[in-house]
Amino acid sequence: MMRRFVKSVLVGLAGLAALTALSTGAEAQEIQLTGPLAGAPAVRKLRLHRASRFEIAPGVSFSLLDQYRRTLMPGAALTYHVTDWLGFGVWGGFGFAYNAGLADELQEKAIDGRNCSEKSFSKACKLTATNLTHGSIADDQLGKMQWIVAPQVQVVPFRGKLALFSSLFVDTDVNIFAGPAFIGLQERADCRNSGDTGALPICGEQNSFVLASRVAVAPTFGLGLNFYPSAFVGFGFEFRALPFAWNTSGFDNHGGGVTEDFPDLRVNSDDREFHFNSMLTVHASFQFPTAIKTTD
Repeated sequence: MMRRFVKSVLVGLAGLAALTALSTGAEAQEIQLTGPLAGAPAVRKLRLHRASRFEIAPGVSFSLLDQYRRTLMPGAALTYHVTDWLGFGVWGGFGFAYNAGLADELQEKAIDGRNCSEKSFSKACKLTATNLTHGSIADDQLGKMQWIVAPQVQVVPFRGKLALFSSLFVDTDVNIFAGPAFIGLQERADCRNSGDTGALPICGEQNSFVLASRVAVAPTFGLGLNFYPSAFVGFGFEFRALPFAWNTSGFDNHGGGVTEDFPDLRVNSDDREFHFNSMLTVHASFQFPTAIKTTD
């Protein structure tokens, strides 16, 4: 029994050594393509919708997931494509803000309902004096985006055709873009605690509820899906991110305590909060020159 066991072990080890020697010595065989396809490119007669062309893309952007004020932003992108996969350009637009449901609720129940213009002595008015205006919350304190200008680089990693019902085909590509964005904002102006000295208005007084303009600088990036039904006209959709900190509510959010996570009866830059602002854009595109290039 012992001899059989030892013999089986030796045979197994010998087989394992042979397999190892064979695997280390294996080589791949190069296959030479011959015939009419030898040396042919993977794709022929590829239409280059972007290469060496200017593109003008007017469109409309809609902000997403806003708390208080939504933004509708008509604008356009102007891009020059050095190659079919790389382009440089600028995108921008002017914003029109309108209330989200939460802003209307605050106006109706928290501002109009408490009537602080006549009952400023009431408990409700004293508790909310720093954070809620006596007038229009949209005009007095809620932040909004007025305009955006964003230089950007575009890269096109994917392109091809989209088929509908196996009979309708349209050239399609996916672009990725990134760059710095300059955002014109309106936020509630700075105001001070009643115990502070200075020229700023005291937070809680009606003259402290006023909007002030500033320019924020933030990264912007996103991706788009584009369709080209003709040689120089197309349309598409883009998702754009604009992450930066701003005070969308006009509230005294931070600044007090050791960690500055508590209200301090002041409204200033400490009260800005980070928001992953995002926008969806629908656009048409026009490429110039109108003649399109194709590969061999």
